[in-house]
Amino acid sequence: MTPVKPPSVASGRPRGRPKEARFLKPVETPVNQSLEKALGLLKTLSDHDGLTLTELSEATGLPPSTAHRLLGTLSVHELAIMDEASQKWSIGIESLRIGAAFQRRNSVISAGRAAMTDLMEATGETVNLAILDRFEVVFVSQVECHEPIRAFFAIGQRRAIHASGIGKALLAHMPVDRLNGWLARAALPGFTPATITDADELRAELTVTKARGWALDDEEANPGMRCIAAPVYNVYGEATAGISLSGPSTRLTPQRLPELGLKVRETADHISRLTGGGLLA
Repeated sequence: MTPVKPPSVASGRPRGRPKEARFLKPVETPVNQSLEKALGLLKTLSDHDGLTLTELSEATGLPPSTAHRLLGTLSVHELAIMDEASQKWSIGIESLRIGAAFQRRNSVISAGRAAMTDLMEATGETVNLAILDRFEVVFVSQVECHEPIRAFFAIGQRRAIHASGIGKALLAHMPVDRLNGWLARAALPGFTPATITDADELRAELTVTKARGWALDDEEANPGMRCIAAPVYNVYGEATAGISLSGPSTRLTPQRLPELGLKVRETADHISRLTGGGLLA
């Protein structure tokens, strides 16, 4: 194939936007539909260990021919790969490199790993690290315990902020105006009989959470599971991440909660200091 010759710039015509355009008011960027569909495929693949073309087509609502064409492009860039034996598509190795770039940028992930491991070994329960994204909790790191029955959250998994230990820890330290703005428009769906679905009740819970320094998900997201969490602060004193200790309610009993809550809070404060952050006076 003959390579396409790039446009000549010998005429002196500037490439890109005209100079005067730099000072114009920016307009809304149009969505590239092909890219939107390709990203949808990647997100669907990230939620599964492998999908056939038919399964991908059904999951994304794309025609098989469109899905196949986009997967071909993604596979060229090693963002997606197909196993010949099973004829299933999955996330490619290049997606890992892109994800690792996020981890490098987000220093709290690497800085907190050793402290999370120490907390897991001291308590015997799974420890998670999550951040806030558009009023959802997103898990970005986990140290699993060795118990046969244990909590597990997939990296990248999102959880409702009001039914999450880390979510409530972050809400408790959120500026009042922002919290009230969210509560005014938020739905608070129930996931178990224990989920807090009333805004005033949630506010009361957040007041208690902030006062004691740690949050509790008391079987509010999953029956039989408890989660104790505390916020991690950035250099501006903002609660931008959180760690949690999760496990079965039979092991995280009410009698153990104060002791475990203190350990979680101390670990979160340690991670804050490691990244140059902390709660400002």
